[in-house]
Parts: sequence; C-alpha cells; structure tokens
Amino acid sequence: MEAYARDLAAFARALLARGVRTPARIGPADVRAHLVALTDRGLAARSRARALAAIRGWLRYCVRAGLVAADPAADVQVRRPGGRLPRALGVAETARLVTATPRGARRPLRDAALLELLYACGLRVSEAVSLRGAQVNLEAGFVTVAGKGGKERVVPLGRAARAALVRYLTEERPRLLRGRPSAWVFVRPGGRALSRQAVWKLVRRRAAGAGVGPRVSPHTLRHTFATHLLAGGADLRVVQALLGHADIGTTQVYTHVAPTRLRAVHRRHHPRA
Repeated sequence: MEAYARDLAAFARALLARGVRTPARIGPADVRAHLVALTDRGLAARSRARALAAIRGWLRYCVRAGLVAADPAADVQVRRPGGRLPRALGVAETARLVTATPRGARRPLRDAALLELLYACGLRVSEAVSLRGAQVNLEAGFVTVAGKGGKERVVPLGRAARAALVRYLTEERPRLLRGRPSAWVFVRPGGRALSRQAVWKLVRRRAAGAGVGPRVSPHTLRHTFATHLLAGGADLRVVQALLGHADIGTTQVYTHVAPTRLRAVHRRHHPRA
C-alpha cells in the first residue's frame, strides 16, 4: 500500500506541474506524459506498471464518484515487463539450508520444521504462517493448503518434513504455547502466529549461515521445490497442482530453469534426437 501511495503522490505532483488541478481536467496525455517521465528517470517496467495500476485504481474511483466523466487511463498501456527466471538452489545447497542449525538458535525445532515444510511442499510464506493444526494430517502425511482465492490443495509432506514437524509439535511447540491454546502450527511464545517478516528474516539468516548466497527468500524455497520436482521427472501439470497455480502458464517458467531435464526428455522420446 505504501508503494501505491508513493505512486499516486508522484502522479499528483506531475499533474500540478502540468497545471492540472482537478480530476476533471486529467486526460490520457497527462497519464502518458507521467509514464514517459518515469521511464526517463530510469524506473523499471515493473515499477511503471505498478504506478499505472495505482493511477487506474484512483481514476476508477473518480469515475464512480462523478469527479471524472470517463477514465483517461483506460486505453493507456505499459509494455509488460519480461518475466525474471526464478532463482533455485542446488540440492546440496538446499540440504544445508534446511538442516544446518546455527549455534545459539532460540527455536531450533520450530525453525527446522518450517524450513523443511517450505521446501517439501512449496508453500507461499503466507500459506505457511497461516497454517492451522487442522490442516496438517501427520498420520497420512499431507497438508491441506488454503491458497489464493480460498482454493484448497492437498500437498504431500515427505518423510523429512513430517519427522521435523512431529518433533517440533511434540517437544518445542508446547513450551512456546505456555499452556495457552492456539490454532496456528508455527507460533511465537504465547501462541501468536509467526509473521511473514519473521519467516523472511529466518530464511535470510539461515541462508547466510549455510553459505548459500545472498537474496535467498522463502519464495526461493518454493522455486526450488518446483525446479527439483521437474528435474526429477515430475509432470508439469502435477507441479502446477502442487503449487496451486490457476494457469499452467505461470508454472511453465520452471521449464527454463531445468534445461538438463528437458534435454534428457527430448533425447529419450524424440525419434531423431
């Protein structure tokens, strides 16, 4: 929200500089001129697209409020930014990240279970921190994830993640709860759910300690989950279902990060390979 507020503030300053002081006087040329100015300032395509989204949202409100007769940004377009390839860790790097416990770690079992789960199930960080006990079936070995748009998907846990969860839930989580009930799986002292920021800091700290390089995030583990599955021979449709992607086009980006697997499949199945 802060980024959108900054985008709108910058647009307002640009309008004032052009002598436009009321919403009714805003035209498509004003919107285009602002986007050109952002380009000249060196803003990336993603930042310009976000700025246009903020402007469009505000102008749609102005139309509904009767401040503007027609949306001046309706036909304004920004060239869609190219997709960046996900960063995926190697198998050895991932093993170091999820298994190495730094000396002096305050919640080692919780943190280990969380990292194992992020990698084993490819969860978004928001899905992990909002995970409730009722969503985890340790006996059957799967979690039911509430993804984007309220859509549920079932993801297998795997042996390592299941073992880490069992140990955390039986040994460390009761101490964190201090006798209080909590629906959340991953908790802070007293039973409150972990925050997204706390998980980001944990992953960054563990990545630095494991020597797996900078800019490793919870989403890196999600990318790594998908990449390793494809490299191991998983079908793209299966990976799509496990990630909870509504559109397989979103999942197809992972075909660019598993070229070795694609070459092997091509050699094995193409008659003239």
